[in-house]
Amino acid sequence: MSAEFSKPVRRPSETFDRLFAGSDPAEVSRAAHATATALLARVRDEADDDAVDRLITFTDRHGIDDIAELWSRSPARSLPGSLWRLYLVQLSIHDDAHTAALIYERGRAELRSADPIVAGAPIPAGPQELVTLIDTIMRGAFTGDFAVALDRAAAFCRVQAAGATHVADDYEPTEPHRSSELTTRALRLATYASDLAAAARLWRREALE
Repeated sequence: MSAEFSKPVRRPSETFDRLFAGSDPAEVSRAAHATATALLARVRDEADDDAVDRLITFTDRHGIDDIAELWSRSPARSLPGSLWRLYLVQLSIHDDAHTAALIYERGRAELRSADPIVAGAPIPAGPQELVTLIDTIMRGAFTGDFAVALDRAAAFCRVQAAGATHVADDYEPTEPHRSSELTTRALRLATYASDLAAAARLWRREALE
């Protein structure tokens, strides 16, 4: 990853909240689950480094729309829903690694838990370190213990959520609009953390579908 973290590909900020229409919701759901299961199984069976690299850098090269059409409407605590959230977290870091690093470091300083250790970022974690971390978590999802990758992503989201909340408090007196944006980001990240942690528990019980 180069030092230039913003690239002109199809990634509107509202992607986090976007839903894509489908003519048959049941068919869309079946396709989402089938593609997620097949993709994960194929990569694990073949152990092809090039294939893994392509998946990790997919949103850098193609944006998010193709993945969104497959997985964005899946339940949060499902295999396609989990992969969708992993890609969204990765996307948010790649899009603005400087802001991500700012709120991550604030969260690490404020949060009294093991989450920074579980997430695995170095101390301090700058923009490039966070890009490397989230790509490592993504690689682990495709090649390692999927539940561990989900737990690391959940911990990462909790640290970011804490940081965004505290930075929002700083902005409240002078820039309430910015504060509101960060509060929304914190709520979203906290929800993702809960969903990813729940998905990890389901995966360990062989119940994540």
